[in-house]
Amino acid sequence: MALLGIGLLTGVTTVLFGFGGGFVAVPVVVWANAALGADAIRVATATSALVMLVNAAFATAVTPRRVLTALRGSGPLLALLAVGGAAGALATRHAEAGQAHFGFVAYVALTVVDLLLRPGFLRPRGHVRESREAHSEETREVPRPLPAVLGAPIGAVAAFLGVGGSVMTVPALRRAGHPMRVATALANPLTLAIALPATALSLTGTDAVAAHTHPHLVGLVDLRAAGALLLGALPVIAVLRRRPPRIPDRAHAWSYLALLGVVEVAILLAG
Repeated sequence: MALLGIGLLTGVTTVLFGFGGGFVAVPVVVWANAALGADAIRVATATSALVMLVNAAFATAVTPRRVLTALRGSGPLLALLAVGGAAGALATRHAEAGQAHFGFVAYVALTVVDLLLRPGFLRPRGHVRESREAHSEETREVPRPLPAVLGAPIGAVAAFLGVGGSVMTVPALRRAGHPMRVATALANPLTLAIALPATALSLTGTDAVAAHTHPHLVGLVDLRAAGALLLGALPVIAVLRRRPPRIPDRAHAWSYLALLGVVEVAILLAG
């Protein structure tokens, strides 16, 4: 039931913040697999990749086509995200378990500091205004595309930590000129590119937990936890995509930052 409840939360974060489940799922899966000891973080990142894959695919499928056109011409970026995702998943299998846990904690903390201090996220350079007719946010400046060269490092770090990449892509899209509503929506197809190879490798990785007997594991993925998380998330994604809540852009950005803070506390307590 706890996993199902967290699944509901991941559905909300997928739509509102572009988190396909990674930052929310990792702490709770670590908690659910505490009996695995140090290997719990490996299982959590692998399970998170599967949850993010399904959530991001579904969220992308129900996103309006006019929003997704902002990624037109981003083929090289998507390809490099996938390459980085595969590299990060392989690194997780061979790194010490403590490195992934420490990396998760350190990266979230650095991201919170960066979003607070560096302009462009909470204080966007481009003025964002609300369109009364369309009830949607627009920017006066044409958003810039993300450089394709960022794909490999984003994909590698995201897959290694099990976070899907949204914690890097949403701020980058925001600083490129997109309002939060669009940045979080575009994070889902970018997460999909990372999660697909990461999940494929995770389902075949058994080295990290070979010494343990765990009937719910396939490779490094806890299917029971993934199933409960997805059962809660998918209906929420469907409802919120059809009836998205209207959140002021500045409040949306602060909520994103606050969620990162909550996740940081959760993974510290789970570890």
